[in-house]
Amino acid sequence: MPSSSRRFFLEALTLALPAGTLVARGAGAAVFDARLLAVDKPTVPMLFPTQPPELIEEMVVVAHGNAARVKELVERQPTLAKATWDWGFGDWETALGAASHVGNREIADVLLTHGAHPTIFSAAMRGELEVVKAFIAASPAIARTRGPHSISLLSHARAGGSRAKGVYDYLQTVEGADDKLAVQPLSEAEAGSIAGTYPFGVTPADRIEITVSSAQVQIARPGHYPRGLFHLGGLVFCPMGAESVRIAFDVGGSATVLTIHDPDVVLTATRS
Repeated sequence: MPSSSRRFFLEALTLALPAGTLVARGAGAAVFDARLLAVDKPTVPMLFPTQPPELIEEMVVVAHGNAARVKELVERQPTLAKATWDWGFGDWETALGAASHVGNREIADVLLTHGAHPTIFSAAMRGELEVVKAFIAASPAIARTRGPHSISLLSHARAGGSRAKGVYDYLQTVEGADDKLAVQPLSEAEAGSIAGTYPFGVTPADRIEITVSSAQVQIARPGHYPRGLFHLGGLVFCPMGAESVRIAFDVGGSATVLTIHDPDVVLTATRS
């Protein structure tokens, strides 16, 4: 760049920068902007503009019963009323879905006021009989659709208590409204034969933990909420809320082997 052009450029840049910005001049000198060294310069999260996953997870967790925290979050960021979280294998749950299946009308009302999308499940819990009837009249098969964690439509109405009795009574007449998985019995010995840790990598997080709590087999990775498993027979399971996934255990050889299909083989691990 010719010296006259460089001088013009630096002078123009100096005028454009805030007071206190240092600009070095001279042949070959670089422009120095003190703002680049500001220690309080905000950092932009890697996932920006996507909202932080930990915030989304918290929103769905507290929507099960912490009304004060729900109000605090949605008053600060109303879009969190539509928060949706995958608990594992595609067991998606919205904040409103959480409030609906536990029967928390107060939280559901707050979420709907702040823009949550109403569903047949929230309508069932809130006792909105005509809304539920309209859904089923428009699409009869929707009555068989399960909510988060494989919870039936009828169960949502049951969670609504006396204010949803009309919906509950109606859904008892609707085929499929309380459809449940054909879960097979699992003996204590069978559960014990698959419980344990299944490493699949080299770090402490690279493992699957199979536990049994109150006769319920659960699967989890370290630091994550455990997911209940439904026994379909022959030590083959599906996770709650993800009926198409298959988690199988082979205990016939010298070691117990776990295999997860979703729908292809996602992971194979041997119990340590």
